Amino acid sequence: ALARRGVEVHAIVPLRGGQRPVERLDGMTVHGYPPHRPDRIAGIARTIDADIHHSQHPSLATAIALAARPASRHVVTCRDPKSLRDWRIELARPSLGRAQVLANWLFEDGPGVAAAVRRMDGIFAASPHLVAEIARKYGLDADRIGLLPTPVRLPPEPVKAATPTVISVGRWDRRKRPERFIELARAMPAIRFVAIGRSRDPAYEAELRARAAGIANLELAGFIDQFASDALERRLAAAWVLVNTAGREGLPTAFLEALAHGCALLAEVDPGGITSRFGEAVADGDFRAGLERLLSGDAWRAKGAAGRAHVAASFELDHVVDLHLSLYERLLATKPPRRWRPSPGARPA
Repeated sequence: ALARRGVEVHAIVPLRGGQRPVERLDGMTVHGYPPHRPDRIAGIARTIDADIHHSQHPSLATAIALAARPASRHVVTCRDPKSLRDWRIELARPSLGRAQVLANWLFEDGPGVAAAVRRMDGIFAASPHLVAEIARKYGLDADRIGLLPTPVRLPPEPVKAATPTVISVGRWDRRKRPERFIELARAMPAIRFVAIGRSRDPAYEAELRARAAGIANLELAGFIDQFASDALERRLAAAWVLVNTAGREGLPTAFLEALAHGCALLAEVDPGGITSRFGEAVADGDFRAGLERLLSGDAWRAKGAAGRAHVAASFELDHVVDLHLSLYERLLATKPPRRWRPSPGARPA
């Protein structure tokens, strides 16, 4: 979206399977580094020579970019500030193994990351409900933390399926408990269920597919590349309810995209009250009862419409891009603000 506004955009990301070191994607130049060599971020950052470095979540990459390009402006948006409890959940149900969770912890919360966050020229939360946790985690005054919502494209008014259709979108990680979605489909054979995603662990995905075998009303659609086709948008447009079975989340982009398509939400997590406002938050884990309440009297339709209006007002793509451009212009027009000073009682991570 920024690229379409005439901004030269570069992204620095870990290399994934089949990805080339430098690629063009959606108007951006994407630079990849080997996941086990984050030190190479420094050289990439110097080569790009950017005016502004915007980290989309605090990490070792934030600290490396700050050290490599001290004269640039540096901004961070915090999307999922994990507490110790959150990391325990990750360890209990790892996607690939506990070693990978520990590596992720070091990358996101290891030495130097918190100090780098406190030295940013701008610190932002992706949602208001994250501000208090960000302030606690990084030892900041809450009034130093701004708000930069996640941009979401608002599609045309969706045409819903004629029969009840429930969808799940996201990685099939153990901590997201996709088996609960499968069992929900088994328990409600009159409703169509569609699971979009895949696991990073082929053996675990095979277990899930074996578990789902024979459930006629359940489709495991696998991964859909939203950049390659409009298949995901068509699925969301037809769906009535988005189900999220995870035990913890920040504010999933899938929630916002589903709301933009007029889907109600059904989840155990309720980040910032968004699930209870625009769907059913089932703190007791009774997804079947929550889904029955949403389907009763077409309650899902009113919840989905209200959610779509909420996304249009707060997360709509052009509005959020305007917020980013305004921020960048201010940063380039003024000197960086005074660097962080600890507030009384602050507890840096």
